Amino acid sequence: MSHLFCFGYGYSAGAVADRLMAEGWRVTGTCRGEDKARALEERGITPLLFDGTAPIDDLGGHLTPGTHVLSSVPPDADGDPIVRLHGEDLAARAGTLPWVGYLSTTGVYGDREGDWVDEASETTPATERGRLRLRAERQWNRLYAHRTLPVHRFRLAGIYGPGRSPLTRVAQGKARRIEKKGQVFSRIHVDDIAQIVLASMARPGPGRAYNVCDDLAAPPQDVIAHAAELLGLPVPPAIAFEDADLTGMAASFYAESKRVRNDRIKRELGVELVFPTYREGLQALLAERGPAGS
Repeated sequence: MSHLFCFGYGYSAGAVADRLMAEGWRVTGTCRGEDKARALEERGITPLLFDGTAPIDDLGGHLTPGTHVLSSVPPDADGDPIVRLHGEDLAARAGTLPWVGYLSTTGVYGDREGDWVDEASETTPATERGRLRLRAERQWNRLYAHRTLPVHRFRLAGIYGPGRSPLTRVAQGKARRIEKKGQVFSRIHVDDIAQIVLASMARPGPGRAYNVCDDLAAPPQDVIAHAAELLGLPVPPAIAFEDADLTGMAASFYAESKRVRNDRIKRELGVELVFPTYREGLQALLAERGPAGS
């Protein structure tokens, strides 16, 4: 039976695991707490407690030949905790692991004032979060370059999907339509993340980086307005960025504006996006909510 080992069983990793379990794969996932471990076990997933501060006991026993490894654990101030604690364990099994994936962010490109970037563009992150991700990417890539671990890096744009979309925020009255001149973001539906990761597993390209985004970078206020229109609710009033009083994390998203090219996933992995823009993605999410918005 094929096996997926997830360092950090979160939103995106869960979407990948769901697809593979439907194909009969066995899945192991790390999590931080007992409650999450029980929830994973109830879904048929083998849970392992891991908080990034101490290694997993006998990790090698879980990395059987043929295991695919996916990491979505964020870096900390000391770098990537998986590479730090288990890089040698993974490298020692490089010959038996057919595929390793690391979920990163398009934040590694930094601010381009609305211009385009692709995987060959210089990585000049503008935020601390982006700098930490770039450092982690380089740590993972060194395992590929020096230890032949088959690492693939996925630079994810803003993630949305069931339970995590502008529709929810608008329906709850929590959405703000913040306007900053020239600001555009790229996005990706979680289902398309899953299909891109699976496409890479089917066509491994060790050492490659892939931009994971849809075809339309758009101003955030346009997305909020479209979500409100789909729900038949009033479009939230525009708020100037300078007056928005954003928290540190929220403000960091507005520190960068760029359009991200996704040609490589189409050309090399044969991907055809299910949701090529946020319009199709939000329409599908609305249909999933049902007539009562459940």
